[in-house]
Amino acid sequence: MTRQRALLLLFRILVGGVFIYSGVVKILDPLAFAQQVRNYRTVGQDLAFLVAVYLPWLEALAGAFLVAGVFKKASAALISLMLLGFIVLVAVTMVRGIDVDCGCFGALSRRAGWPLLLEDAVLLGMALAVLLARDKTAPGSAEEA
Repeated sequence: MTRQRALLLLFRILVGGVFIYSGVVKILDPLAFAQQVRNYRTVGQDLAFLVAVYLPWLEALAGAFLVAGVFKKASAALISLMLLGFIVLVAVTMVRGIDVDCGCFGALSRRAGWPLLLEDAVLLGMALAVLLARDKTAPGSAEEA
């Protein structure tokens, strides 16, 4: 049991840290992020701007909550949904033949492609592990007795 808790803590720190960093980088330059959103050619300029203003805060806060263990199930669920949405967005963009920078990490971003999909799938797996893990303090658990 202790090994599983340590692994879940590691997952929370890794996934949460990625989302904190990603969110903060975008918060610092919302106009550049709005252009990166626009480069996917799925939304108009107005919606791209709204996404660029709100999504980074959502990423950073969800990541911080996950690392801190505050609302960890809700944070893991929200991060899982964001990752799933991004995986679909990147896959659709690849199928459409659009060569785009992922926009994930500001200047450290890279091209949207198979390596990015694999990284996001690994992050999604870690977030889902946190989300689906049994809460040891739930009624009826062994630690309650």
